[in-house]
Amino acid sequence: MTHDLNANTQPLRQRPVFNNWSVVSKGWYVLFPSSQLRKGDVRSAEVGAQRLVVWRGADGAVRCTDAFCPHMGTDLAIGKVVDNDLRCFFHHWRWSGDGHCVSAPAAERAPRGARLASWATCERYGFVWVWPDATAPAPVPDFPDWPSEETVAVGGVPYERSCHHHVTMINGIDPQHLRTVHRIHIDMDVSVERSEDGRVLDISLSGAFPNDTLKERVGKRLLGGTYRYSMRYVDGTLGMLSVLQDTRLMGSGPALPSTHMIFAYRPLASKRTLVQPIYVARRRSGLTGRVATRTLLTAMKVGFSVLRDEDGAIYENMRFRPANLLPMDAPVARFLSWIDTIPPSSWSVELPSER
Repeated sequence: MTHDLNANTQPLRQRPVFNNWSVVSKGWYVLFPSSQLRKGDVRSAEVGAQRLVVWRGADGAVRCTDAFCPHMGTDLAIGKVVDNDLRCFFHHWRWSGDGHCVSAPAAERAPRGARLASWATCERYGFVWVWPDATAPAPVPDFPDWPSEETVAVGGVPYERSCHHHVTMINGIDPQHLRTVHRIHIDMDVSVERSEDGRVLDISLSGAFPNDTLKERVGKRLLGGTYRYSMRYVDGTLGMLSVLQDTRLMGSGPALPSTHMIFAYRPLASKRTLVQPIYVARRRSGLTGRVATRTLLTAMKVGFSVLRDEDGAIYENMRFRPANLLPMDAPVARFLSWIDTIPPSSWSVELPSER
């Protein structure tokens, strides 16, 4: 963890939200695969310094509250699911998913102040997600023009980074590093658009393949000379990548299937970031269609693993300090400013003093 190093010679400017470990902003945070929470299962999870307990009731619905019993503070993750409620292991107080005590065996009723904060959950793309409010403004989003029921999603192997998730999120919108790290020499035109409600930042990058290296000549031949991809950031907690958009084989042949990925993030109490890649493809019918979809998902996994490993050494040792941004870094600057507009949640250790 490099955040606290070189405090005097290379001081960090603490921003309201961006790269601020004390602030957990409002957004969807990925927890774990839905398959790891069967009926009657209970698990704990952390988002920053907030410990949560998550369980699936007899009705199949997922519920989430604060982790510690309001009676004496027992970790409710060692409790037991009873019907749709969670029973504390210590004294068998039972809690509903909305945080009410429905049973306190040693008393006629629980004390008036015995309540648990409850949190909104969502299941999408094969994962359980949590929002740091009792209700969320909308579910985990679909890709534009891609309803989730028309897609197949496969989770990749999660990994951790030693920097804040806001820092890792700039990777997809930094045109410079395509040339220096990945040796993709494309001069990118960049478009940045922000949604009216402020929750979404869309960044599109496109450019013509040069003709200098074998990789560039092959790309130009196969993809028709132009490469374009887009990154949709939602609430500063997930990135939705789309590549091979409107691309035809050899430029005029059949349309190539666009490929999509979700980068879902969860800050950890250890000041590390869990990154959960999710690969998404359009659902196709028939045996041939299913094989094509699985082949595409596998190709996406392989391609991402190469790029992830190339970037790994950077983000494992980075002390992010954007003191001298260039004009070509405009997408990064816009991203930083946008993140600082996202409201902090009650899960924050410290709320920003100036908004």
